[in-house]
Amino acid sequence: MAFKFHELAFTDSVRHAQEEYYGQSRPVRHVPGPDALTHDEISFIQARDSFYMATVSETGWPYLQHRGGEVGFLRVLSPTQLAFADYKGNRQLISVGNLAVTDRVMLFLMDYPQRTRLKIMGHARLEDARKHPELVAQLAEPEVRAQVERLFFIDVVSFDWNCNQHITPRYTLEDIKGIISPLQQRIAELEAQLKPKD
Repeated sequence: MAFKFHELAFTDSVRHAQEEYYGQSRPVRHVPGPDALTHDEISFIQARDSFYMATVSETGWPYLQHRGGEVGFLRVLSPTQLAFADYKGNRQLISVGNLAVTDRVMLFLMDYPQRTRLKIMGHARLEDARKHPELVAQLAEPEVRAQVERLFFIDVVSFDWNCNQHITPRYTLEDIKGIISPLQQRIAELEAQLKPKD
């Protein structure tokens, strides 16, 4: 269990809400340092092809941005540091601007077929890809390196696994192809058996 997440998320107002609705609040204990990712979190992160990242603007409004790529594009550099390459996009740069004000981020990673989600709190810093070609080579595949504008490094503070309640299973085209391919093959075999012989 990652106790640092509870310490940071279960503020006085949150604990008050817990008491109001459930008659008691969850205990919170002080944890001196960040929670390191374990094998379970690392494996889960390495298997993802997308995640959502939340930042907060100087006006106090949260902003949620989707990030996607090849499986494993969110790199685990160590149990306490993640990184990913950021590509040319719509030129809004809202997350980039928000991080200039506060470096706090929340990542939200989903596995829809397995109905599993992982939340990660951290501090992010950006590096200009033009100044660090060696880091681009480390964080991006050769075919997309020319599109990389920034590099995100996230120092993990803590994480939390959510329950699977209300997660609707969703599947990629590749998942569906893998599921129906044996069925299609069997149908073809049966049709061949039923075909009249000359």
